[in-house]
Amino acid sequence: MGVAYRWLNEPASWEGDERALSLKTDHYTDFWRETFYGFVRDSGHAYLRAVSGDFTASATIIGAYEQLYDQAGLMLKLDERNWIKCGIEYTDGLMHFSVVVTRGVSDWSVIPLHRRAPSDPLEVRLTRHGDAVRVQFRFGDERWQMARLCPFDAADAEVGVMACSPERAGFEAKFRDISIGPPIARALHDD
Repeated sequence: MGVAYRWLNEPASWEGDERALSLKTDHYTDFWRETFYGFVRDSGHAYLRAVSGDFTASATIIGAYEQLYDQAGLMLKLDERNWIKCGIEYTDGLMHFSVVVTRGVSDWSVIPLHRRAPSDPLEVRLTRHGDAVRVQFRFGDERWQMARLCPFDAADAEVGVMACSPERAGFEAKFRDISIGPPIARALHDD
């Protein structure tokens, strides 16, 4: 199967592997550091494997988003103070594409996804080129949309999928086609 994955905060209920993984979140799980809310959380579920140098990680995600802050997506993690999570987050009664970049403290950016249903499969892609990370997403065969370009200079880290539910237990997330391989081309824009 190749490089082994490991759980960070293994959920009580899960099954599968990188080809098809499903889970239900435990109580009050999250990844966050300080900004605005003043607390630190490192209790979210993440299925990670080691990565070094440049790469592209991707996965297709479906979640039963119903309650505030239900979330599922990709995670790039160096340690508890340095990480990126990206994917769908449910807030203000709507799914949003969300990116949190944490370098000591967390920041949060969102893109509202009007006219999208939780049953719409989302493909998320995270690419590292040198000291930069590009986050992209798409639904179906749509064009990739860039959500974030940010600095992240850790050459050795872990990457994989994550899910959290800060307000409850039992959020259901499904991941398929989890892939980590060579980086896509550096070009940011199509000609």
